[in-house]
Amino acid sequence: MIRWIFKVLCCYLLFDSIICAFDNSSLDKIILNCGSAEFVSFNGKYWSGDVDLKFIPAEYARRTVSMASTSMSDDVPNIPYSTARVFHFQFAYSFPMSPGFKFIRLHFYPTTYSGIGGSSRKVSFSVFSGQYRLLSNFNPSAMANTLKVTYFTKDFVVNSKEKVLNISFIPFPEAYGFVNGIEIYSFPSNFRNYSRKEAAFEMVHRVKVGRSNEVQSSLWDWSDDSSYILGSMSGSSIYTQEETQDPWTDMSDYSAPISLYAAAKTMGSDEAINMMYNLTWKFNVDPGFNYLVRLHFCEISYEVKQLNQRVFTVYINNQTVEKRLDVIALAGAPLVGAFRDYLVFVPKEKGERQELLLALHPNIESNPLFKNAILNGVEIMKLSDEHNNLAAEVLQIVGKRKIPIRLMIFGGLGGISMLCLILGTWLKLNSIHSIVPKLQFKSSTMPMESLSLSGLCCEFKLADIKAATTNFTEAMVIGVGGFGKVYKGSIFINGGATEVAIKRKHLQSNQGIHEFQTEINLLSTFRHTNLVSLHGFCREKEELILVYDYMSHGTLRDNLLLKNSPLTWIQRLKICIGAARGLHYLHTGTKHPIIHRDIKSTNILLDSELVAKVSDFGLSRIGPTTASTSHVKTEVKGTFGYLDPVYYRNRTLSKKSDVYSFGVVLFEVLCARPAVHPAPMEEANDGFISLAEWALRCHKSGDVDSIVDPFLAGKIAPQSLVIFIEIAVKCLAEKRTQRPTMGVVLHNLELALYLQEQEVEDITNQ
Repeated sequence: MIRWIFKVLCCYLLFDSIICAFDNSSLDKIILNCGSAEFVSFNGKYWSGDVDLKFIPAEYARRTVSMASTSMSDDVPNIPYSTARVFHFQFAYSFPMSPGFKFIRLHFYPTTYSGIGGSSRKVSFSVFSGQYRLLSNFNPSAMANTLKVTYFTKDFVVNSKEKVLNISFIPFPEAYGFVNGIEIYSFPSNFRNYSRKEAAFEMVHRVKVGRSNEVQSSLWDWSDDSSYILGSMSGSSIYTQEETQDPWTDMSDYSAPISLYAAAKTMGSDEAINMMYNLTWKFNVDPGFNYLVRLHFCEISYEVKQLNQRVFTVYINNQTVEKRLDVIALAGAPLVGAFRDYLVFVPKEKGERQELLLALHPNIESNPLFKNAILNGVEIMKLSDEHNNLAAEVLQIVGKRKIPIRLMIFGGLGGISMLCLILGTWLKLNSIHSIVPKLQFKSSTMPMESLSLSGLCCEFKLADIKAATTNFTEAMVIGVGGFGKVYKGSIFINGGATEVAIKRKHLQSNQGIHEFQTEINLLSTFRHTNLVSLHGFCREKEELILVYDYMSHGTLRDNLLLKNSPLTWIQRLKICIGAARGLHYLHTGTKHPIIHRDIKSTNILLDSELVAKVSDFGLSRIGPTTASTSHVKTEVKGTFGYLDPVYYRNRTLSKKSDVYSFGVVLFEVLCARPAVHPAPMEEANDGFISLAEWALRCHKSGDVDSIVDPFLAGKIAPQSLVIFIEIAVKCLAEKRTQRPTMGVVLHNLELALYLQEQEVEDITNQ
């Protein structure tokens, strides 16, 4: 299994701390039309031909030829793509330039060139610049087919230490290589690099959000976000004609342009629908590298003018990186641009390309009256590894064949001049947060006092667990489940004592290492307001221990049985809504659907504010991974009284199995009765009756009032009760096709809450 490290950089940066002034007239700049002898102006740039220039050292002069394209497509610009520098042996350009950071753009147009035997000749080469490997085993035709483009560029930033910048091309044996154009731009000499001095970068994605027209930038191109949106819910584009302000100072050539902040994408105007999905983008990236993800924000909606009005949560790769993002608080005012940076490590998994997911969801804890999110732009930059390598081994699909090459995506520079400062700020603040979604069991040698555990799945020492629970004294037990006993404890986290819930496996438990590892892998992979947070684990000697956030109000089941302080109907509805949101996220908000498989009232925990959090993922399974399949075959596991009858009979598990179990929970909430309870003598078989069967029977006979908790009698708005019972009954439908999705369940519960609150408000105003 591979360890993922997710490092969140929350940077409140003032640009003047870069301590550098720009003088564009003094910057080194080379714009080369390879294979040409002409000097031409095209697209606002002056292109120099490389034939008569002294950029090719004498030892390489005979190893290359300039050639013209033989079949130019109509949509391909003549400059620089009508000619190319073609090489069959190692070849290099040498550009006299001052030392420092250089931006390098390579242009490629894969086509047939004069004097070369077309497709019978293999194209495969590597590219180096000084100590940096930029490309390896590179095939421009395969790249173009994968990207579905005719021509493309590859953009890099390197730190040159010499007065000459070399760019070397090395073809593979019996193969050749080519390049159509080269652009090089220098950063100012007084630019300060606070990060690893040898770091190089590649821009892999630069995306404008909410607009299809061109974003005006003097050097770099921005792609439309339509090809990156994941799912059918693509949000709503908004624009402003008012003047916006950007967060940069004299950086127009190297940063996000001001026009980017004049458009954005929100979730839409239907807030009920907004709560049912995450606004999500998917980006393909190479595994094995760190990426800096920069998100651009500007509050341009006319109806959002105040702090805490639009507040939303940001997830990257299913990790919560911002729980309560308020753009106005970040930028200081409406119509002012701002950005946030996050450093993400993407692991290698089977040599395949990985997906980086960005998702937004309203945070109604901060403002329950405004359910929306906003984004203006995204930049994703790849950082070179410790071997100064930016090339990654991946599979590229060409037709029906898979060709292994080292692949990187084209783009623009995009704020690279800020990147080093950001990384330096990160190092200074030591604000690294690590996540371990794919578990590797290793002995922990780091002292507990030195660990920063915010958002971290950490391996605790058994001695610390024993100290937290007073050696597992019975006085600390707060619950017992199928895995074992749960203890309340206090552990030193983030510089202070933190109350936690410690779940210890009982030696006689039917659950074991598989459930233990499943729990850790899942809870370390995603974060959500309505899913319980896992601090870490302990696997020492024979012990299997999990450490969670402490939920001060315990389980939903315990709260339903309280007689001295029973939950109100509004409280119960909000708890159901929170649990439904957590389940809806599991079913639709992750890369593959997660089926919980053990939804019950004891696995819904309540924090100090009675916010519901779904817990206990030891039995969870990844759901169907293809659209043509609705279920997975597996042995039956779960809790009697909550089991989907179809799953029990046929051993087929689906998301609708969770829906059935949740329907039982809904009737528990309404009736304040357990899922199985003593049956009347005249109905006694084994002495117990299923709550689901009893509730459905009462509903069918029209005797609904008999199942409502006596405490709630006369306190539920009639329409709220009707909506609630109807959705609960649908959850328990015999046929899965007749059961609703969790999104529909969530919508109906929110409607029931709205109707109840309206009733209360009307009574109050009378």
